[in-house]
Amino acid sequence: MADLSASPVIWIGLLCAVLSCLVSFIVLRRLSFMGGGQDAELLGRLCVMMERETAARMAENEAQRARMAEIERALSNRFDQRHQELTETFNRIARMMGRDLSEMRVTQSESLREMAEEGRRNSDELRAAVNERLHEAVEKQMQTSFQRVLEQIGAMQKAMGEVSAMTAQVGDLKRLFSNVKTRGGWGEAQLRTILDDVLPAGSYDTNRRLRDDSREVVEFAVRMPVRATVPPVLAIDSKFPTEAYERLLQAVEDCNPDAERAARRALETTLRIEARKIATKYIVPPVTVEFAVLYLPTDGLYAEVARIPGLLDEIGRTYRVIVMGPGLMPAMLRTIHLGYVTLALERRTDDIARLLGATRQEMLRMDGVLEKLARNASAMSSSIDEARRRTGLVSRRLRELDVDTQDAATPDSVPTPPGTDAQGDMTARWGQEGVAGAAPR
Repeated sequence: MADLSASPVIWIGLLCAVLSCLVSFIVLRRLSFMGGGQDAELLGRLCVMMERETAARMAENEAQRARMAEIERALSNRFDQRHQELTETFNRIARMMGRDLSEMRVTQSESLREMAEEGRRNSDELRAAVNERLHEAVEKQMQTSFQRVLEQIGAMQKAMGEVSAMTAQVGDLKRLFSNVKTRGGWGEAQLRTILDDVLPAGSYDTNRRLRDDSREVVEFAVRMPVRATVPPVLAIDSKFPTEAYERLLQAVEDCNPDAERAARRALETTLRIEARKIATKYIVPPVTVEFAVLYLPTDGLYAEVARIPGLLDEIGRTYRVIVMGPGLMPAMLRTIHLGYVTLALERRTDDIARLLGATRQEMLRMDGVLEKLARNASAMSSSIDEARRRTGLVSRRLRELDVDTQDAATPDSVPTPPGTDAQGDMTARWGQEGVAGAAPR
């Protein structure tokens, strides 16, 4: 099987020889049918030649087959040798890896044992430290809790005394608020505090009379931030209907629906009456704006009023009165304060615009001054050029004078005729050249 697989060339050669024989036989047969006796002899010689050639090719194929067999044996020997070498190399590597793995396994087991011992020691130390800390924390927490309990007991006793005092004070407050004037003063003081906290100083008046033909005064009149010689004011009046509110709270506490409904109707009626009074007395355009504010001193009272369906909207729409409590009043006042800030910014913008206009005029004047300075500088530059030209002329004349002096000092020089003055001639030439130089100017 090795010979068959290793000698494809030999089999191809044999196939070619057989094919050539078949082709020769076919050609000879055709020639024998076509030719006579001479052709038979020729065909016999051709057959002999073809047989010899076939035998030579067979011999050559056998030689090639023998060489291919030797090559196959040599390759098989080299393959077996290489396979044996690779097997030995793999075995050696496997032995080395096994030895290394065993050493690593031993080292790893020792490391794991040491880590386990170290972890056990650390866990023991940690357990001891945690137990100690936990014991200390428990003791400290118990002491703190016990101290806190004692403090709370003392605070409770103190609070009970304060509650007793507060009960007495609540009774005093009830007696105090039973007076209508006292309730109004308390609401007015609270509203004044809110106004002082939010608005700038001098932005509102107290107890201001809005009509010349009436002696009615509003508690607070806030000046609105508008551009006007006499700005309009916003009238704010404080109301505290304690009786209706207390009846409502008592009905809610007693769980009496009929009394609660009656108290809500009474509170609604009171709010409508007060809003009508404010609209009649304190909405006076153009002295005031087109609306006024009714202030309720407590958020609880405002919440009960807001719970009445449609009451606030109807009061605002019918009487142009806005109902507000301590929680909403600062928001509206901050809006007014923002208007003051905007007005101040507008005034500051106008001042800046006027300043920029004045600066523009000054810049125009400065431009004229700079233009005059430029013309003067141009004239000064021409004067400086003329002075430099005259200085150069004087310097040149001085050099000529030096040359004339040297010529006079030499023995071969010609004496000056009597009656001639070199200095006078030079002066005359200076004057003529000066006139000639000044003529173009």
